[in-house]
Amino acid sequence: MTFTPDQLEQFNGNLLYATVGIRIEKAGDGKAEALLSPPARVCWPFPGQPHGGVLFTIMDTTMAWAIQSVLAKGLSCTTIDLAIQYLAPAREGPFICRAETTHQTGRLAFVRADILDAQERPVASGQGTFRIIKMDFLPNS
Repeated sequence: MTFTPDQLEQFNGNLLYATVGIRIEKAGDGKAEALLSPPARVCWPFPGQPHGGVLFTIMDTTMAWAIQSVLAKGLSCTTIDLAIQYLAPAREGPFICRAETTHQTGRLAFVRADILDAQERPVASGQGTFRIIKMDFLPNS
């Protein structure tokens, strides 16, 4: 399932995304892309550089959207494990996170993602494992 711009806009309005500066740009066919424009309040301890936890959050979020885009109605996902490697200081935003579902088996989905700076230089890379769960309230229901 590919999420429409209207659907993404609805979810982009949530408080978490607004607080840290995340915007989901695309989600479909097992892939997702998100933009991080971090406000000053999440750039610590260095001005202009988002905290590593913010980079972790955009990666986790983008990975979940990649998985969600291939799940049937009534299903969602939750993070089991996410390993992130910080490759360089995140100095030049906005940042883009690209995630792709690499494998799905039964109730598990595996994803990898990269975060790039405004010059398309790698800032972080990661791999995640997510459990597929049944939900009564979903972004795609």
